[in-house]
Parts: sequence; structure tokens; C-alpha cells
Amino acid sequence: MSEQHSSLGATRVEPTTPATSANSANSANSAAGHPASGTAEAGVGAGRATGRRRSDRIISASAQMQEVVDHASAVARSDDPVVISGPSGTGRKHVARAIHQWSPRAGGALVEVQLAGATEPSQIRELFGEDGAPGAVARAQGGTLLLESADQLGSAALTRLADALRSAGGRVRLLATTSPEGAGALAPLGGERIGLAPLAERVEDVLPLAAHFLSEFAAEEGVEPVGFSADARRWLVEEPWTGNVRELRERIRQAIRLAGRGAISAEALMLSTEGDEVPSFKDAKRAFETRYVEGLLRRCSGNISRAARMAKKDRKDFYDVIRRTGVDPGEFRG
Repeated sequence: MSEQHSSLGATRVEPTTPATSANSANSANSAAGHPASGTAEAGVGAGRATGRRRSDRIISASAQMQEVVDHASAVARSDDPVVISGPSGTGRKHVARAIHQWSPRAGGALVEVQLAGATEPSQIRELFGEDGAPGAVARAQGGTLLLESADQLGSAALTRLADALRSAGGRVRLLATTSPEGAGALAPLGGERIGLAPLAERVEDVLPLAAHFLSEFAAEEGVEPVGFSADARRWLVEEPWTGNVRELRERIRQAIRLAGRGAISAEALMLSTEGDEVPSFKDAKRAFETRYVEGLLRRCSGNISRAARMAKKDRKDFYDVIRRTGVDPGEFRG
């Protein structure tokens, strides 16, 4: 694999390899209904792991992601463009890469171009080349062109790209990622549409994904994955995950570094932050109490007595905790 740098950032190219080419037909059959099945690691939940290589797998347990996997595996066998939409961090690029790997084009190049923040002249130069240098469209001949943040394509660049793809006669397969709001702007490209839901709307995927990331990062750190504590499992499914799968992945990665060789605790997950900064023990304890109380009240629809029973605390003591955290139970009622 090589990277080509341009004004738009790194363009990733995955070259043809004999092993990849030989397995492409088998991967398409696997994706079509015989995926690599698996149980999520560390005993936190079962998930369906679809994909040949670990990095290509789509871990799914929810009905929403099962539909995505089924749709993606079906369109992988065609040459039609595919637009994958969803909130940031939901795994749009991961699904796109899986489609390429499951397709008969798996032995060809996968050329990735990030369009976010680029001017239209820069987009045109990157896609179509300049001064005799081939652009991304030409480099993707016989393979796949993956455009990230494709909804940011300028109108002229979008029109020219649609014309170029028609002229290519199927020699270039287009995959594009976009926000849900931007999917409509890519109508000129035609093809299939796949939508990804936020992680908060497919809670069944959280524990299988967490187990997958735990196994992945434990291997990188050279430790044996022990699993998650009961409090950690509860916190994982109650967290809103505004950053979606990307945030979950980063939390697990940092938590392993904090926990070392032991089981991952809720505290380790909450202490996990971008960078190396760790909050004070007092701040971390307060954050834990706040998240714990919010999770219980959300589950109990704001009923303090029921939440106190679940926490195995006296109602008055639990109310003191609520007041200390500043959480308003009324926000969770109705």
C-alpha cells in the first residue's frame, strides 16, 4: 500500500496483490450471505463479523446494521456507484472499503480522496490531473475511486466527474461518503444509496464493537484482553456516543492503556480522552457519578425511587448524590 500526497491530503492506494486477487470471488460469495461469522470477544455480546481481513470486518448485531451489510454485499457485485451517508464517525469509509474488498475489483487499486475543505480548482486537479500527471480517476482504472465528503464537490467538478464515469464505461467504480444532509447533492452520480444510523440508535452494536476494539488494541499493546467490568458494560450501553463508532474506538484504545492488564472499568473508559491528559481523581469521580446518575434516571424515566433501588442505595442517600451532581430528574420524565 502506498500514499500519494496532494493539496487535498493523502490519497491512499491499495495495489493489486496475488492473494487479494485470488480471493476476490470468494469474498463476494462470503458477503452475499456466507460471511465470516463470529462471536464478539471478551464475553460482552455476540456480533456478526463480516469480512475477510480483520480490518475489513463490519461488526453488527442490530437490525439496522444487518440491513447495511446485506445491502453492501449485494451492491459489491455490481459496478454501480454507491453513496454511503451517515453522521460523522458512523463508519462510512469502513463500509466503502468493505464493498471494495468484497467486489470483483478487490485486486485493483482503491484510490481514496478526501474532499473536505478543498477548493473546487483543487478538487478538479486532484480528480483529473494536471500537466500530464494522472488524476485520481485515471489512477483508479480497473479499481475503485473512494471520495470522502463527496457532498463538498463543487458543481463543475461534480458534473465533470459524472461525465468522466460515464465515459469510463465501468472501468472505474465510484464509492462516495457524505453526511445525511449532503446525499441529495450527489444525485447526478446516480447509483445506490446506503444510510448508516448513529450508534445511539443501534445500541445492540455497542458491546460487540467494544469487544472487537478491545481485542484489536490489546493485541497492539501486547496484553491479554480480560474484558469489561459489569459497570463498564452498563456504562457502554448507556453512553450517548455523540462521536459514534469513532469515539467508542478511541475510548477503548485509551482505556486499555489506563487499565493495563486488568479488566476495563467504567472509570477507565470515562478517563479516556484525546491526548495524554487525565483529569484529577475528584473530577473523574464527579464525572462518573454524573454519568451513572444520568444513566439510571434515563432507564427509570426519572423515577428516583426506582433508580435508588437499582443503585442499591437508600432513597435519601441517592437523592443527595443527585443534588451533588446537579442532574435534574425532571429531564428524564415523560
